[in-house]
Amino acid sequence: MASQPKYLTGDPAAINEFIDKFDVFLFDCDGVLWSGDHLFEGTVETLELLRSRGKRVVFVTNNSTKSREDYRRKLAGMGIPSEVDEIFASAYSSAVYISRILRLPAPRNKVFVIGESGIEHELRTEGVPFVGGTDPALRRDVTPEDFRAMADGSLLDPDVGVVLAGLDFHINYLKLALGFQYLRRGAKFLATNLDSTLPMSHTFFPGAGSISVPLVNMTGETPVALGKPSQAMMDAIEGKFQLDRARTCMVGDRMDTDIKFGIQGQLGGTLAVLTGVSTKEHWEKEGAEVVPAYYVDKLSDLRAAES
Repeated sequence: MASQPKYLTGDPAAINEFIDKFDVFLFDCDGVLWSGDHLFEGTVETLELLRSRGKRVVFVTNNSTKSREDYRRKLAGMGIPSEVDEIFASAYSSAVYISRILRLPAPRNKVFVIGESGIEHELRTEGVPFVGGTDPALRRDVTPEDFRAMADGSLLDPDVGVVLAGLDFHINYLKLALGFQYLRRGAKFLATNLDSTLPMSHTFFPGAGSISVPLVNMTGETPVALGKPSQAMMDAIEGKFQLDRARTCMVGDRMDTDIKFGIQGQLGGTLAVLTGVSTKEHWEKEGAEVVPAYYVDKLSDLRAAES
């Protein structure tokens, strides 16, 4: 069993020592800085404290429904100043992977999107053509004619070479059936992330990982995931920010995504907060494989370093 994390809450000396160990802090957002539209008390002041001590702050989120610009506006609306380049979201990670790593040759370089506008925006920034997504023509019941048109291929775009699944608030049978038909015809299967749940309004709802489950069940294929804990995302972050992994700390609320991301990425440290999905029981249970290096009750506990 891995060693247990160091509890920092209420220990100013330990918090100061912790902050001094790192130059860069990677922050998950939902469950760490806020829950839904509720900003946790002390978040703004904690981020200001880190920046005042010369620390670089990067916001790393698996939420694919928003683009980086959407997140910048959300952060600003909550009183958190940021630049688009300080934000790394799974929609952007997916777009970069498709455009710069997959680099599918035309004409089969189009993406069928199951997801929201955040994915579409980031695909556009990378010059990646796509169909699906928020197209209102797909927000309807499937018809007998749809089945015939999918079977003979007339409803399908022959240029689709990728199916990208993210959180979709309008998921339906038609979208899943189209995705399945593209995968059957050889399209590559990608997912923005595989989070099983989404923290919102002080409880949990189906996450992006729940959207890809039917396609996994139908095809027997697991998608390449491009959000935390994918190390493809970590490599992209390291390349973009030129960070020293040994001087970087991942801050998050989920053991299976945030903390695992930092551990597998061989970062200098990981900090768990107890305001989101995971609880202490997740790492205290026998045989737990993902254990943070540090934990606090809430992010604002780091403000004790000011004392």
